[in-house]
Amino acid sequence: MLFRKKDDRRSEPRRLTNVRGLVVAPGLELGCAVVDESRGGLRLRLQRDVQLPEVVMVVTIAEGVAREGRVAWKKGHEAGLRITGTSRVDGLVPQRFAAARDAWLRAGGR
Repeated sequence: MLFRKKDDRRSEPRRLTNVRGLVVAPGLELGCAVVDESRGGLRLRLQRDVQLPEVVMVVTIAEGVAREGRVAWKKGHEAGLRITGTSRVDGLVPQRFAAARDAWLRAGGR
C-alpha cells in the first residue's frame, strides 16, 4: 500500500511494511521493526530509545537483506534512515556488510 500525507516531505511515496529487523553498528545490535519504506529510506521503530551513530545497517531477518544508511532523524523509539547501499546477506558479502551478515545469522537467518 503506497501513501503520502499532505505535509510529507519525502520525494517518493511510502509503503507500509512492519518487518522484523536488526540495527547493526560497531558496538550495537538492536532489534527493530521496519514500519514503512520508500525507494530512498526506511522508518524504524526501535526496541528501546538509544543514541544511534550517524551510519548504521538495518538487516531484515526474513528477507536476508542489509541496508546501509545515514540516520536522517531520531525521535524517541523511532528513527528515519536514508539508504546509501544494499546487499543480500545470505551468501558472500562485501566486507562492510560482514557484521550485518553475522548479526543476521545470530538472529536465526538462513
